[in-house]
Amino acid sequence: MIADHTPVVVGVGEWSERIDMPDYRALSPVEMAAEAARRACKDAGGNSVNTSIDVIVGLRQFEAMTPTTIAPFGRADNFPRAVAKRLGLHPARAVLEVLGGQAPQHLVGEFCGRIAKSEARTVLLMGSESMSTVRHLKSRGETRDWSEKIEGQLEDRGMGSDNILSEVELAHGVVDPPQVYALLENARRARLSLSRSDYAVKQMGSLFAPFTEVAARNPHAASRDVFTAEQLATPSERNRMIADPYTRQLVARDQVNQAAAVLVTSVGEARRLGIPEAKWVFLHGYADLEEKTVLKRADLSRSPAAVAACRAALESAGVGVPEIDVFELYSCFPIAVLNIADGLGLALDDPRGFTVTGGLPYFGGPGNNFAMHSIAEMVPALRARPGSFGLVGANGGYMSKYSAGVYSTTPVPWTPCDSKPVQARLDAADSPAIAAKADGWGRIESYTIAYDKGAPARAIIVGRLENGDQRFMATTAKNDGVTVATMVDQEPIGQRVFATSGAAGNRFSFSAGTSVP
Repeated sequence: MIADHTPVVVGVGEWSERIDMPDYRALSPVEMAAEAARRACKDAGGNSVNTSIDVIVGLRQFEAMTPTTIAPFGRADNFPRAVAKRLGLHPARAVLEVLGGQAPQHLVGEFCGRIAKSEARTVLLMGSESMSTVRHLKSRGETRDWSEKIEGQLEDRGMGSDNILSEVELAHGVVDPPQVYALLENARRARLSLSRSDYAVKQMGSLFAPFTEVAARNPHAASRDVFTAEQLATPSERNRMIADPYTRQLVARDQVNQAAAVLVTSVGEARRLGIPEAKWVFLHGYADLEEKTVLKRADLSRSPAAVAACRAALESAGVGVPEIDVFELYSCFPIAVLNIADGLGLALDDPRGFTVTGGLPYFGGPGNNFAMHSIAEMVPALRARPGSFGLVGANGGYMSKYSAGVYSTTPVPWTPCDSKPVQARLDAADSPAIAAKADGWGRIESYTIAYDKGAPARAIIVGRLENGDQRFMATTAKNDGVTVATMVDQEPIGQRVFATSGAAGNRFSFSAGTSVP
């Protein structure tokens, strides 16, 4: 017998629509989330579950990620209760979670703990994005009114974007995710001593080619195309460069219309509601950890916090990597998966694979809510294989926050997990000294080249000064096409460069005396 207070996932649901579908409805984010929530309730047994929901939690859409972000068609001022209204729910508590791809998995761990302490009865977690519809309607000159004023309590947890980037990255305008991740990716290539072409095909392309096959079988995936490693890694008219080493097919696809929902309750409530035990999936272990800002990481090619989160979740579950039957590793960029594979000792051709969704570049990247789809796909995969174990890894920021969860249909007593001791060890690790203003000779530690409509536009480097070994960031000066062309044509890693500081940040070239506009 398992204790009545034990938390359990009892329902999952997904909804999606593409603009080329014959039944395309151009739904708003609220309507999308409501559709997914209905399916989660139906999965758990129908309308009887609705009466038990006393907490509803929503994920922020992209259009609500900053105080100044504009929602082209307006938005609900209380997203969770707007969804609840469409389902006829009257929950006592509504929550709007902080941004970050780690949020869905973090929320499952948090509210499992609250259910175990009788602080909640049944919790509905959900989120959605309608970015593809917004772009489609705007391109046709159409508009919608998606604004709603909803009365009722809302616990808005804020943006949660602090400590993701330092002032140095912000001062240099290095905030675009493909550019930041490219710096991490090229650092890994340097660590492995691989050429650009070998890394592109044998690492990134080989990793993601199987993801395209999974996405092709997923009815909710945005892309149904299957690609080879070479096709993914090779620039072409339809696969332009975004930021070296990334082509368009290697980065998260955010122009999607997707929603997902997860229902969590207690074993006692599941029994009262008559939810069959075959539906029950238990969270055996979980962890939430944060990484240092990018420039403060001792090794740009690694995120120890992400690996530690997975290891801590496995340890709390009492299982090892060999016992995991199903993986769903967050895949906004190759490095996010490769970092976990490196840390857990997983081969890129591991027969278990690394995704049940198809991954963010092919299934789609619905903002902060992607990992809700990960859980929504993991649950039926484990139900189909009773007793098996699945690992969900959810990444936020620039490999800045990581939440991991180990799931199984096997009943297990609830054990709260404390990540604070591991976090303290991570925080205490040494960081390199950083030169906000860099002047003099140095060597390139990592780099990226930002592309504009397929053409190289500017180069960004992280380097080490020869005098003092301080780490610094620099970009090419405006209109310095010569340096950018050299970066494209030659191997940048390890090259000697000259940095010059100025009011607009540090600039670099391959010769001394370059003026800084």
